[in-house]
Amino acid sequence: MFKVFISSWALFLGMFMLMVGNGLQGTLLGVRGGIENFSTFEMSIVMSAYFVGFLGGSRLAPEMIRRVGHVRVFAALGSTISAVLILYPVLPEVWAWTMGRIVIGFCFSGVYVTAESWLNNSATNETRGQSLSIYMLAQMSGIVLAQGILSVGDVSGYTLFIIPSVLVSLAFAPILLSVVPTPSFETTRPMKIKDLVQTSPLASVGMFLLGGVFAAQFGMTAVYGTQAGLSVGQISLLVSLIYIAALVAQYPIGWVSDRMDRRTLIIGLAALGGAGAVLAAMSGGDFYIILIGAAIVGGTSNPLYALYIAYANDFLEHEDMAAASAGFIFINGVGAISGPILLGFVMGQFGEAAFWVVVAVLMSAMALYGVVRVLQRPSETSIDDQVSYTPVMANASPVAMELAQEIYIDAELDEQEAEEEPS
Repeated sequence: MFKVFISSWALFLGMFMLMVGNGLQGTLLGVRGGIENFSTFEMSIVMSAYFVGFLGGSRLAPEMIRRVGHVRVFAALGSTISAVLILYPVLPEVWAWTMGRIVIGFCFSGVYVTAESWLNNSATNETRGQSLSIYMLAQMSGIVLAQGILSVGDVSGYTLFIIPSVLVSLAFAPILLSVVPTPSFETTRPMKIKDLVQTSPLASVGMFLLGGVFAAQFGMTAVYGTQAGLSVGQISLLVSLIYIAALVAQYPIGWVSDRMDRRTLIIGLAALGGAGAVLAAMSGGDFYIILIGAAIVGGTSNPLYALYIAYANDFLEHEDMAAASAGFIFINGVGAISGPILLGFVMGQFGEAAFWVVVAVLMSAMALYGVVRVLQRPSETSIDDQVSYTPVMANASPVAMELAQEIYIDAELDEQEAEEEPS
């Protein structure tokens, strides 16, 4: 793994700095919105806008890269991100922040597509898994560090908006100066949503509901914290813990998922996540109980993303897996767009505790629908025939999703070749 890091250190460093910028601006806006007297529903529109742009970018960025190339797209999107970050405090209006979040979401989606295609191009069959793992670690580390910066900065001033702008600008220097080969670029056309739902109703419905949970965690947590009267340091710790729990839980849950009925695991994780949200909702304002509930939600919801993909792959041919993953990105994105709006309306009507109630309802709905599917269709795949679980985060672009599928397919082919060799 050390050799993999050395070979692509510039890309990992650049993505780390980019994620510091992205993680800082997301939480910062949630806190700053309260200072600017934006209503909860107005902030929900602002937060939802990021996912609108992200979904659009995941569809349009590949075509942009084909037309003008990786380097131009990368540089143009990075410059735009840097400019928008500085404009937030200059134009403290709901419409301006909404437009800015759409642009930021679009640009970051395009940046992910570009960076991940470079990552895929630089990795070999033997190093793809390690490359993806380091890439995920760099992303999560950047987001967590961003919360630490927020906790020691002045949210009412301009400095915390300037820092991510500078970091984003600097992030492109090591990447563009050291990544020489321009990779060939091809992405798979997404599978039709109708076909995807027919193949795996459980994964399709689960992905939509999970999109709402992700939007709550990564878009509205700071808004919730502001409404609940938490300090900036407490909000930073709350957001950090969700991401840390998400990363830590990925691998043990993946190990378990390869050794038991995945539908049972999906139901159990969703129910546990719902229980964690209920715990936070009933905390009575006790911050430590809120942290425990948030960690449970983060540690169950994020592995569910990769788990749903692995479950759907149990019913797909190898050549259809990448297309299905791209379709799931769209379904999840639609859920993420609607999630903050629903939360903003409910929190405006019933107070900040409704944040956890909505999360509990979404997680519980996943568990209940899993039970319904178990009753409607008996298990058709034995544990030995299940595909391997590949950790992947919810902010992955179609390129990273295809990379994850390649890791699984290469591993399975190697295993088949080993079995066919004479002993």
